[in-house]
Amino acid sequence: MPETSSSTEEGLETRLNRVLQRFLPGARVTGLKRLTGGANQQMWSLDASAGEAMTPFILRQASNWNQGSDDSLDLDDEARLVIRAGEGGVAAPRVYEILRPEDELGTGYLMERVSGETLPPKILREERYAGARSQLAHQCGEALAEIHRLDVADLDFLARATPAQALDQLYREYRGHGEPRPVFELAFRWLRDHLPEAPETLALVHGDFRHGNLMVDESGLVSVLDWELAYLGDPMADLGWICVNSWRYGHIDLPVGGFGTREQLFEGYQAASGQRPDPERVRFWEIFGTLRWGIMCQGMAASFVAGHDTSPERGAIGRRASETEVDLLRQLVPLPAPEEKSDARPA
Repeated sequence: MPETSSSTEEGLETRLNRVLQRFLPGARVTGLKRLTGGANQQMWSLDASAGEAMTPFILRQASNWNQGSDDSLDLDDEARLVIRAGEGGVAAPRVYEILRPEDELGTGYLMERVSGETLPPKILREERYAGARSQLAHQCGEALAEIHRLDVADLDFLARATPAQALDQLYREYRGHGEPRPVFELAFRWLRDHLPEAPETLALVHGDFRHGNLMVDESGLVSVLDWELAYLGDPMADLGWICVNSWRYGHIDLPVGGFGTREQLFEGYQAASGQRPDPERVRFWEIFGTLRWGIMCQGMAASFVAGHDTSPERGAIGRRASETEVDLLRQLVPLPAPEEKSDARPA
């Protein structure tokens, strides 16, 4: 007889209770609930009750199909990186415990449940976040500068990629889908023609610094989430990624996440690092990021069509590859300025 959802949760709760004893003796799990977020991992919300004290947690577990993915860090390595980020002053969730094989819970970790909002429509439209929006781009610049100066030399699980290597890797991914797209080919040509030199030192790149991975409250940025795509590379890639049009959610005149300007982002970065970002280098990575997201959507569509993942979310996101083609054309082939109207008649 297959396990029911309730029996699965009971088994999970029993195992989690054993994990809690390592750092919260006497604590018991309450309020265990599967969350909707987390495309690559299972995510659970829970509270640990010890006497009158209640501690909120998030459990991140690798999905069965995602374990060992070439594109993301193993969750135990991600946890070590998040710990390092917190030690370095970055606003990141506290990691309490990394799962062990004897826990029988797979790969994952327990972290604090941070209060705030990650949904873009709420952050961009609700009045209570108006004050946060006014300073969020500056705060993102500061946070990225803090991430990029982290000392991660001893974290040997982080992949390395110069701009040229990142572009080659993206092209291999694109070719692997077996679906030629002329606009994507045009973008690859432009990127190769404008390829920047590798930075003198490769820095930690978050890899997915955008809406959905930024916890926000009324005061602004609270925490940076989802570090699974981190690597060592050109730090300007993070600044370009958050400027991709897909993360503006209709607020296209505010390039930084639909809530701020590039100037605000650059000012925040400079204030925290002492270094002014090169706008042209960031533009390269914004175009790279637009193409990257398009190819990611293309891959989701292929997975949906092949029957590997037939969830409505996967299919809907896969269709967005065409949106990125429009964005790329707007970036690479700017429309001419409209001619001024004149009452004069031609001679």
